[in-house]
Amino acid sequence: MRRPVALRWIAVTATAVTTAATMVALTSTQALAADNLSLGAGADGSSKASGTSYGNVRDGNTGTHWAPAGATGYVSVKWGSATTVSSAVVKQASGGGSISAWRLLNADSGSVLAGGSGSPSTITFSSTSLKKLTFEITSASGAPRIAELETYNGGSTPTSSPTASPTSSPTAGPSPTSGTGTPTGAWPSSAGSVTINGTVSVSGTFDGGMKTYCCIGDGSQGESQDPMFKIANGGTLQNVILGSPAGDGVHCEGTCTIRNVWWNDIGEDAATFKGTGGGTSYVIGGGARSGSDKTFQHNGNGTVSISGFYLSGSGKLYRGCGNCTSSYQRHVKIDNVLLNNIDMVAGINSNWGDTATITRVTLTSSSGATVCGKYQGVAKGSEPKYLGEGWNDANCKVNRSDVTFK
Repeated sequence: MRRPVALRWIAVTATAVTTAATMVALTSTQALAADNLSLGAGADGSSKASGTSYGNVRDGNTGTHWAPAGATGYVSVKWGSATTVSSAVVKQASGGGSISAWRLLNADSGSVLAGGSGSPSTITFSSTSLKKLTFEITSASGAPRIAELETYNGGSTPTSSPTASPTSSPTAGPSPTSGTGTPTGAWPSSAGSVTINGTVSVSGTFDGGMKTYCCIGDGSQGESQDPMFKIANGGTLQNVILGSPAGDGVHCEGTCTIRNVWWNDIGEDAATFKGTGGGTSYVIGGGARSGSDKTFQHNGNGTVSISGFYLSGSGKLYRGCGNCTSSYQRHVKIDNVLLNNIDMVAGINSNWGDTATITRVTLTSSSGATVCGKYQGVAKGSEPKYLGEGWNDANCKVNRSDVTFK
């Protein structure tokens, strides 16, 4: 009678060991899942295809997905307080378009954390404290399907490639660990044409689907031309190509975001920032060409942040107005830009306390270009006096090592 008892004891013991091993495995899996900072976070984005949801990218379920309404768009995960993130994992679902170019953004500042071509999987970057992280698809063969956008800090990122049904090779181009996503100068293809006869007013988010909008104005430097787009305070203009002529480009009435917008011909100015309520406006990605004077004109106050931008053939990338009706202190932050055949990166008015913070600038065919030009701002009706170039001082916050001439 003892033998069956022994056998039962052995069986129970084996079951207990197996159960314990299973519990250890579950605990490890649960710990890994808990390290995914996206679980429990919020989500939003640019647009969503029918039957998809932003929240599907942070629900831990690869059986659900988000897809943009077109071939391009973005989805974000967001937290109620600042969260430190150093890597992201993009899991694609099968059946969608193939990603050919992408960027990962710090949505708080608009800075580019990483970028590249092809379908990304694990993306690492410098540890960053933020409240919102955005994965942006800037080019694709159709609407990609993103099952999960996982986020991690430190060593929590899975080491194996987690991409579900990858559609092309892993990230090529700029190394995602460099956090650059440097502009290449490649111009986007137009997805079609839209004819406009006057200014388009934008409130909320206007997504142009990478179509070319044309045209108003005469292509001259005339100051009285109407803008092609007027963005209300807090609005976003994205995925638009401005045809030529484009009048006075884009006007931001308050703070705004200009994301992946391209100017075929700058005309008077590409964009004018007019808001006087403080805050920061963002130019994220995109490009412009064929200008003779300023690209971005800052007439109001606050800060303009320009990142990931490409400019070819213009006078200045940025100019703080030196003789507008009202004088303000203005600030500009320029990071990760490629500038070809220009005269000046930023022009500021040092007597009004303006500052220019400039990092990661590449200048081609611009050997004589001024990086940070200081002016003496004056009253309307007079011309500002040029004071000279500044380096690493109170107004021009730029080191020579931040600028590469090619």
